[in-house]
Order: sequence, then C-alpha cells, then structure tokens
Amino acid sequence: MILELESIYQNSGKYIGTQENGLKFSCAINKRCLSTDTVCFTVSLKGMRKIMKMNHRPLPIEFYYQPTLELAQSLLGCLLIHETPEGIAAGYIVETEAYMGAGDRAAHSFGNRRTRRTEVMFAEPGRVYTFVMHRHTLVNVVSGAVEVPEAILIRALDPLEGLDLIGERRAGRKRGEWTNGPGKLTEALGITMEDYGKKFTERPLFISSGYSPEDISSGPRIGIENTGEARFRPWRFWVTGNHNVSK
Repeated sequence: MILELESIYQNSGKYIGTQENGLKFSCAINKRCLSTDTVCFTVSLKGMRKIMKMNHRPLPIEFYYQPTLELAQSLLGCLLIHETPEGIAAGYIVETEAYMGAGDRAAHSFGNRRTRRTEVMFAEPGRVYTFVMHRHTLVNVVSGAVEVPEAILIRALDPLEGLDLIGERRAGRKRGEWTNGPGKLTEALGITMEDYGKKFTERPLFISSGYSPEDISSGPRIGIENTGEARFRPWRFWVTGNHNVSK
C-alpha cells in the first residue's frame, strides 16, 4: 500500500514515494522501471492520479513563512486543490506574480492602504485573498509578516484532477484555455469570494506538494501599465515551457 508520494518528476514520468512498511519505491508511468535501489513497478497514469488523490495533504504553515519573492517561486509546481460538493478539481501552479505591499505601486496595499478588500493582506501568511476584477474572481496567497501586506497572485494552473468537472465549468473552451489565466482558473476550480480569508493550510481550498520545476522563468507582471516603474519589476514567475502559462 502506498502511503505518500514524496516527489513527482513530471517531465521524466518517474514517481518516488514510500510504502506502508517504510520501504522506498519508484515507478514509471506505463514504462518499465529501471531503478535498482528501490522497489519498482509500473502503473497507469489513471492509477497514479488515483493514488495522488488519496494522499493530498495541505502544506504546513511553515511553508508560507518565506520571503514573498521566494514563496512566489516555491509555489510553482505545487497543487492547488478545491473540494466542492460537485467534486474535487486540482492543478499544478505554473505561474505566479508577487505583489510587495506598501512600496509596490501595483499592489492593492500600496502605501499601506487598508480597506475591507485588503484587510486580509495584513494577516498572517497562508491566507486566501480573493477579489473581483472585470467580473472575474482572482485568488492570491497572502505572504509576508503580519501587518506587512504582501500577496502572490496565482495566474495559471496545469489541470490534473477533476478534468470532467473543469471541462463542465469551462464549457465551450478548449482544454488549453481552461486554466491559463487568473480568472479562468478560479472558474475551473469553483473558487469564489466566499473563500476570502480562509487558510490554504485547511480544506476545502488548499495547496499541496507537487513537483519541483526544472526551470523557472521571470519577467514583468501583466496588466499593470499605469503603475510607473513597478510595471518593469520582474516579479512574475512561471514554469518554463509550460503550455498553460497565460502569456
């Protein structure tokens, strides 16, 4: 019996984890496993997704106590998961943007602006910050210390679980357009303003471990043209080469 997947090597199709007896295992997706130092077997991609679904656990609060620019990159490859009455939908985070609080003209909290909307940004890291822009809900991870209003926008996902449900929620769109934008991914996962202020360390909306990207790219953030020099800061991060990145 598999208890936990410790790491996922998405590009190579190799998975490593721990069995019930504590013995390490490795396996290959629909391929022969060539490892010599672990128990080896093969498993279908469908079967692996079922195993992964059984082992999703929220990341601990300590994960969020990183400097915001580091956390924005650490989130890449993690799983964003939402459990709803309609079912579970999840995807790998493949694009983020960091917003650096009081000194960042692009941040909602620029100048320590404290409103009903931004209040949660002043809370401890790991909180859910949702807001509506152009009728779309966007979801952010609160970061920084208490009273330091920083946050990280989740811009794109690579869909993994609940694909039928995601397809229904994004009806009429091609799969490549399901989650390649901040408003698209919230619709796909059923994230709404009701999730404002919740904790990503607790179900039903939480972040779990995933894989470590081989390469991370960075560049200017998107859609902040009227923010002076802030628009040039390379605080947007994405998994290099992933086809679900928004731009």
